[in-house]
Amino acid sequence: MPSSCKEIRAALAQCLQESDCVMVHRNSAADCLRPPLVDTLPTQCQQFKRAFGDCRRGMVDMRKRFRGNQPITFQKLQETEQSGEGYQLYAGKSAFAGGKGVTDGNNAAEPDWRELENQKYREQAAAAANKK
Repeated sequence: MPSSCKEIRAALAQCLQESDCVMVHRNSAADCLRPPLVDTLPTQCQQFKRAFGDCRRGMVDMRKRFRGNQPITFQKLQETEQSGEGYQLYAGKSAFAGGKGVTDGNNAAEPDWRELENQKYREQAAAAANKK
């Protein structure tokens, strides 16, 4: 198996081994990944299952044939989980960290770029008129 999916597969296996489905109810890991037991898995295991499926699908995706799958590092997932920042499970940057600021609905809307251009034009026209 290519190296891009190994860490996700290992993380999924570890998550399954620590889940109640395997530890308490004594089901096999393969049984826990199939319906109806898949709904009893923790959210993190369900996310790993989805990420592993996406990674496997990406291996045969012809749109990614030159770049390949973007590898995910399980170590980074553990760091973001401990720090409290959000993470995106498959490729890319963190999905929730580094927001723009408080968005409580009371903030003033940013002016439209056309309004800014019109304002600059009016200031230049006024400066030119004052020069004459």
